[in-house]
Amino acid sequence: MDPISTFGAMAALAVAIGLILKKVSPTYGMVAGALIGGLVGGASLSETVTIMMDGARNIIPAVLRIIAAGVLAGVLIESGGAARIADTIVKKMGEVRALLALALATLILTSVGVFIDVAVITVAPIALMIAERAGISRFAVLLAMIGGGKAGNVMSPNPNAIAAADAFQQPLTSVMMAGIVPGLVGLAIAYLLARRLTSKGSMISAEEVHDHGNDNLPSFGAAMVAPLVAIGLLSLRPIAGIAIDPLIALPLGGILGCLAMGKIANINEYSIAGLQRMMPVAIMLLGTGTLAGIIANSELKNLLIHAIGGMGLPAYVLAPVAGILMSMATASTTAGTAVASQVFGATLMTLGVPALGSAAMIHSGATVLDHLPHGSFFHATAGAVGMNMNERLKMIPYETAVGLGITITATVLYGVIGLA
Repeated sequence: MDPISTFGAMAALAVAIGLILKKVSPTYGMVAGALIGGLVGGASLSETVTIMMDGARNIIPAVLRIIAAGVLAGVLIESGGAARIADTIVKKMGEVRALLALALATLILTSVGVFIDVAVITVAPIALMIAERAGISRFAVLLAMIGGGKAGNVMSPNPNAIAAADAFQQPLTSVMMAGIVPGLVGLAIAYLLARRLTSKGSMISAEEVHDHGNDNLPSFGAAMVAPLVAIGLLSLRPIAGIAIDPLIALPLGGILGCLAMGKIANINEYSIAGLQRMMPVAIMLLGTGTLAGIIANSELKNLLIHAIGGMGLPAYVLAPVAGILMSMATASTTAGTAVASQVFGATLMTLGVPALGSAAMIHSGATVLDHLPHGSFFHATAGAVGMNMNERLKMIPYETAVGLGITITATVLYGVIGLA
């Protein structure tokens, strides 16, 4: 079969973005985009469907691991463990370092397996109270939380890291560790930007602040058991050569954490809640797989490679650029990472870019434009702090700067220096 034309691949992306902007489910938007792109790009209906199915099939291992991660996420969120972790960090650091505390709290929540939007929503009630007392703007506290979340996301066992690890056949912990230094740079950038913007935008009134209540939350030590067990089990592979798959490590961490918090009787309830949170992501990834199949079998990939080569740029630049472009198309770190990894993974390996470095650079690149308005993250974070759309739109350049800081650091470490 002849490759799908560049125009067909561009049509697939354009249709997917257009439908998502029209509030169509991202899954259906990407499936429809893939179907139209294949047909417009010169493939027959049966060939297009085959390519879409093959693309979705490649993403299934990541989907299974993401579903398993629902146990850990459900335990952390539903038990109150995530709220306790965030509350403890902010209280220990105090209001003087409020913005750093909020950024760090969100970083830690995402880095232990809580979705970035859920992490922001979890920290937001604390952020609003502190901001009202300290006279810090809504803009500054949300930027601090989003920046911390982006930083934690590149060092987490979240679906985006799982997608990158699976595509490049790397240990999940290796992908997580590769994101630590870039993530810390992102944290610093977010904090410095937020400090300069403490008076920008609307202020928070006393009527907006509600006591989030933490009397029934577990202790900090008990709350940390779940993520520590999960990450500890995953770490056995690089440390001792004992490979425990995320399919086992993540739910086992959740179960033992639930036991430590004295809430083992609620494990089924928490697991169901976690599964409900993961299912939209898992289903979306199947949609991204169909879109990835079309792009991977198109001339667009070759066009991008030739463009980078024509500008005299080294081959490794393809990895962060792919992550940025796919995050722009999908407005999602997870979908952007998954599509870019599936489409460009084999090419990067052929060009001699190490697998771990490619995974880290794509993963980082997917944080640059994952906050665009056609994605759910944009709206969820605005709602968390009661921010109107005009003000939320003004934050996009600052979020992008944080993502670029993360991506440039990863590219220097794993592309220029070649640490992977």
